[in-house]
Amino acid sequence: MFYDHKQIDQKWQKFWEENQTYKTENNSSKPKFYVLDMFPYPSGAGLHVGHPLGYIASDIYARFKRHQGFNVLHPVGYDSFGLPAEQYAIQTGQHPAITTEQNINRYEEQLRKIGFSFDWSREVRTSDASYYKWTQWIFIELFHSWYNKTTDKAESIQTLVEHFSKFGTENLNAVQNDELNFTSEEWNAADENEKQDILLNYRLAYRAETTVNWCPALGTVLANDEVKDGKSERGGYPVFQKKMMQWSMRITAYSERLLQGLQKIDWPQPLKDSQEYWIGKSQGAAVKFEISDLKSIRISFEELMTEERTDNQQSTTGNFIEVFTTRPDTIFGATFMVLAPENPLVEKLTTPEQKSEVENYIEETSKKTERDRMADVKNVSGAFTGSFAINPFTGKNIPIYISDYVLMGYGTGAVMAVPAHDERDHRFAKKFGLEIIKVIECEVDVQEESYDSKDSVCINSEFLNGLNYKEAKAKIISEIEKLGIGNGTTNYRQRDAIFSRQRYWGEPVPVYYKDGMPYTLPVSALPLELPEVEKYLPTEDGDPPLGNAKNFAWDEVNQKVVSVDLIDEKTVFPIELSTMPGWAGSSWYFLRYMDPKNDGEFCAKDLSDYWGQVDLYIGGSEHATGHLLYSRFWNMFLKDRGYINQEEPFQKLINQGMILGMSAFVYRFSLKSIQNTNYNIYFSNSIRMACEKKKQEFLNGKCTIEELLNFVENYYSEFTVDNYKSFDDNDSTDYRGLIGNKEIPIFTPIHVDVSLLKGTSDELDTEAFKNWRPEFKDAEFILEDGKYITEREVEKMSKSKYNVVNPDDICEEYGADCLRLYEMFLGPLEQSKPWNTQGLSGVYGFLKKFYNLYFDGDTFSVSEEEPTKAELKVLHTLIKKFMFDIQNFSFNTSVSQFMIAVNELQKLKCNKRAILEPLAVIVSPYSPHICEELWSLLGQNGSIEFANFPELNEAYLVEDEIEYPVSFNGKMRFKLPLAADLDAKQIEEITMNNDKVQEILGGATPKKVIIVPKKIINIVF
Repeated sequence: MFYDHKQIDQKWQKFWEENQTYKTENNSSKPKFYVLDMFPYPSGAGLHVGHPLGYIASDIYARFKRHQGFNVLHPVGYDSFGLPAEQYAIQTGQHPAITTEQNINRYEEQLRKIGFSFDWSREVRTSDASYYKWTQWIFIELFHSWYNKTTDKAESIQTLVEHFSKFGTENLNAVQNDELNFTSEEWNAADENEKQDILLNYRLAYRAETTVNWCPALGTVLANDEVKDGKSERGGYPVFQKKMMQWSMRITAYSERLLQGLQKIDWPQPLKDSQEYWIGKSQGAAVKFEISDLKSIRISFEELMTEERTDNQQSTTGNFIEVFTTRPDTIFGATFMVLAPENPLVEKLTTPEQKSEVENYIEETSKKTERDRMADVKNVSGAFTGSFAINPFTGKNIPIYISDYVLMGYGTGAVMAVPAHDERDHRFAKKFGLEIIKVIECEVDVQEESYDSKDSVCINSEFLNGLNYKEAKAKIISEIEKLGIGNGTTNYRQRDAIFSRQRYWGEPVPVYYKDGMPYTLPVSALPLELPEVEKYLPTEDGDPPLGNAKNFAWDEVNQKVVSVDLIDEKTVFPIELSTMPGWAGSSWYFLRYMDPKNDGEFCAKDLSDYWGQVDLYIGGSEHATGHLLYSRFWNMFLKDRGYINQEEPFQKLINQGMILGMSAFVYRFSLKSIQNTNYNIYFSNSIRMACEKKKQEFLNGKCTIEELLNFVENYYSEFTVDNYKSFDDNDSTDYRGLIGNKEIPIFTPIHVDVSLLKGTSDELDTEAFKNWRPEFKDAEFILEDGKYITEREVEKMSKSKYNVVNPDDICEEYGADCLRLYEMFLGPLEQSKPWNTQGLSGVYGFLKKFYNLYFDGDTFSVSEEEPTKAELKVLHTLIKKFMFDIQNFSFNTSVSQFMIAVNELQKLKCNKRAILEPLAVIVSPYSPHICEELWSLLGQNGSIEFANFPELNEAYLVEDEIEYPVSFNGKMRFKLPLAADLDAKQIEEITMNNDKVQEILGGATPKKVIIVPKKIINIVF
């Protein structure tokens, strides 16, 4: 029977849509199961075959759980705010909403073609006002909340106000920016502005000056994961560190809970490790180092480094630098201090003599992101401020430097440097000639290398001498606290999350400013909709793009948005011009899917109670410390405020690997000294490799430049040594006799679209290549055997590498079921694997064979006869393997078992309903279209989706009979079928009475008969 995948795919996709097969009911007696894919961002390029990998896996699991009788929530939506649409709007003038709508329509069309069992009625889009109304509402809730460390949860800001009015800051245990101290009388006497300013110190959404990644070319702040190697991921523009007033989210209040919560969820260990590292918990001590006042001291730098502190030498200013250190036991070895270049103390501490050097260094550091600074552990740089601090235990003056290896976001943005026992401090000390003092016992020469250990005892440390790490740490912390210069404390590397973006295409922040203080809009005014603007660039005054909006001011009396021209009126105030970051909408979308049409609240409590956590979440590991951390934070906050009951949003998470593309390269020829010349000559791969080999001989001194150039001339006749010149007609230099690397051939690899290759070969269609882009229209080719052969390489599948494969093409030629099966068959879900279109034909052949099991020629033919034991064994072997694989998310091995089962049933010529009906159910999660068709032909009503999954019966897997290989002196001669339940004595008796055995023995008496039940029979004679 002809397997018409096109007709079958279209028929059942239409059926599912018309019947809303996958629409999920909120009220059900069935147990719930929530399967979720990470929020897709709809790009203009559409899907390539790498994108659906995780979606297919989650869809298989969702379908399986429906077969098991679960009420499955498997929704879809789009993370539709973002920079790409805005950049396109800047370039074309087209509103981002139009581009986004087009991209979503394209994605949805492709997703439907692959046959996903999404509940399309629950689709959400972060850029829809009906959705971001509730993102704004969550922001308002965060703004009106503070974190009470005593109750260890977020509470309404009103409870904080009540505490202030009764007690001031007495007995207050709050997470805050700066430690404030005031009485209830002072609070009650403060005016409105003063109170609002104080509350910003405690709010979970607050505004403060922050160091950010600023990209002038894009006119916006970028998140760390949007910056790579000091440049914007999109566009490759330079990014600088800059201080700006920004909205931030106080995620640091949740650091410990975020850390402890990792123990309660089933996530991949590498992902948990990433979050643990990002949160970065460390225990140690906060210590204050007094700043020296050396203005009247006439003493050399060298003397200051060694001179003990005396009263007549120093008078102090009363100012301090506070550091956090995990090794306070080494404080006697602290010989200098290092501040982050962004530390606000730097300006105060820098002397006039050092100002130029310090400012230049700060300028250079601003070009690096924090991630770059953390990654660069080998290069050391810095600048001396000209100021000194006092080591509180040695009394010595120690110089204060700035360096980019210290980050403002970790600890206090200052470190006490102990070069003898810290590698970076040691490099720094060696570079700047600073003192190195050993304070941990070791055999290492600390003048040459650092030594870090918690196993040795302290030396050169006065009252710590002879104490081990734990004893010394406890002792020094006690002394620090006695002196009143610090205390033992826990610190976290994690910083508060910057929440402002100077962009247009994002959620407006529902805040207006009165007398310079931020106030939130009333909930009744939500959504604060994104206004129309004439252009999407910053204003001439440098304000974000929303500064171009004509109607974006808040009338406090009439409670509505009005013209900005009215801002001078007493009751009209400016609205925040920054928008929210891309992660805002994606931090809670899993909750909105539970109740997507609710206009009265973000999610009804009974529904969030019913659906609870996401039971299975599948997505890429690249979101480890961005989306996943922020989602956990928002989820915990909403639980604190009583809106949901679950602490963690995602119980089980799986990271799928990537499907890699097979890229193709052409090699452009040029010369090293004149490679800027517009060469358009391309060497076929094996010729290029031969030239590269000859070039290596030249570089190794095994041939001359003339021999190298003559070799190239053999392939490229126009490249003659006798006329070896640059392509500049005005250059008459004869290069023939030049010996030097500057004239060696260069072969530059250039990605070429894989669609320009002929069929499935590596041969380039040279005419198609010349027509591909204008710069290649005059291309010349050095061929091999009349062909241009490209080089191939496995890389990440990406539009920029021209190696993408469109799933639409696969669905057209092979069908959606073949695409789904093949992507699972490629290898383990969590691993990356290369795409090979040629492999599709094998999977397609399996589908045809599977389909034809149900037919006799062109006639559908299924028997009602009872199945044989052999047929039942095949079926239940498959059930057992399927159940094991799906619980272990080993989808590829199930596909292999499908193929084995169909081959065995084909050999058995099985057409029994009792076998083929459950077989269709088992295969249907992977290949739903073909199985729906077969289910219908089997006479079943409705969709196969809700058929019960076949139950495993282990009895069918028990062997009734064993076929024993019978060997004589170790050589197998024939096979003997025997009952499986015979013991060794019975097997030997039957064997020795067998006619074939007696014939082979020829009357001889065996020396030994070796019986291994259910394995072998070996007769030695």
